[in-house]
Amino acid sequence: MTTLLEPARETPIRHEADVLVVGGGSAGVAAAVAAARRGADVLLVERHGYLGGLATGGLIILLLSLDDGRGRQAVAGLCHEAVGLLDARGAAFHPSPDEWGSDDPALVERDQRWGLVWGRAPHRVRYSVAYDPAMLKGVLDAMLQEAGARVLLHAWACEPILDGDRIEAVAFQGKSGRFAVRARVVIDATGDGDVFYGAGCAHESEQVLPWMWFTAGGVDVDRALAAGASCFQTVGPGKVLFPWGSIEKVGRIDATRPEDLTRAELECRRRVLAEFERLRREVPGFEDAHLCEVADQLGITESRRLLGRHVMTRSDMNVVLPDAVAVTGHWTKYGALYHIPYGALLPREVSNLLVAGRCISADHRVHHATKEIPACMAMGEAAGAAAALSVQAGSDPPALDVAALRSSLVDGGAIVSLEPLAS
Repeated sequence: MTTLLEPARETPIRHEADVLVVGGGSAGVAAAVAAARRGADVLLVERHGYLGGLATGGLIILLLSLDDGRGRQAVAGLCHEAVGLLDARGAAFHPSPDEWGSDDPALVERDQRWGLVWGRAPHRVRYSVAYDPAMLKGVLDAMLQEAGARVLLHAWACEPILDGDRIEAVAFQGKSGRFAVRARVVIDATGDGDVFYGAGCAHESEQVLPWMWFTAGGVDVDRALAAGASCFQTVGPGKVLFPWGSIEKVGRIDATRPEDLTRAELECRRRVLAEFERLRREVPGFEDAHLCEVADQLGITESRRLLGRHVMTRSDMNVVLPDAVAVTGHWTKYGALYHIPYGALLPREVSNLLVAGRCISADHRVHHATKEIPACMAMGEAAGAAAALSVQAGSDPPALDVAALRSSLVDGGAIVSLEPLAS
């Protein structure tokens, strides 16, 4: 590969904070809110012009799931709080607590219609949520504002600037040029592990199938579902969600390569439009349909994963870990629980970096549970709390008293431990 030698340059430090959160998806927002509520000066930087990531712009508008598949809540805290705020705006649908765990066929069929029940039968009702993505953007904005966290949009993280085993600052690029943010603790919530990758931390990578979700309105939902359309009812009258866009696969890509992403964006968008025209021509219920939204972010489920101080594996399923800072069920498996240990958020190589979201330290199989939005919000909340407590203690996150962190999370309404039930 031909290379170019760039001249040395001075990068202005435009912002400083106790805690810098890089990435404003579901994990990043939860991290920023949790840290700010504990008194830290927090700056969240996001490359898009809105918050929520795949949970809003990606139209992955199903929270799967906040329970263990057996009627018990596994994720609470900020994710549960966001659901309540959506409820207050009439912008969500989910089963009531007295229905969780029910095997009533009528309830299961109702929730399958909304895309809230997955996996192998026999099925039960889950605490899963369908919601309006535009409303979630507003909810996340309000949560950050209420917590007192600062937000900077339209800035793309370039690389961490290291001083020994610490991140001194993170460089960003915006329309006005390159600048840096200095912080005492950094949280990598980029989804792709951009910060830990730039810092040289050990990691694994996967290639994935890209999807482009979309919604359509003006649909006769009953007729469309009866005709076997590959969609779900969603929030809003006459509106449906296509969770994979065109069911035709584009092929696996490396979601960190611009060339692969460009090919996938163009091809997925072409197929979405072709699929929508086919629906209007051929599928009952879509005669008067209109295209509402096409995701402006590809539905990428995986790219880089940290190899941290604890790498979660299948052997961790249904094991109560003493240093767990979050719990998640599995959206396709009833009764499967993962206690997410603090060590899965900590790289080995950098002392003042925490990782949250789909790129935590978990193997490919466990990742199928930990990549979901409720799990990402739970671990983001844990990372934010850890960052704030580390700042207060004047130490780096690896030295934090995990018992104090767990106590702080429980005081904030989070769940950090849930005993597995016997089979």
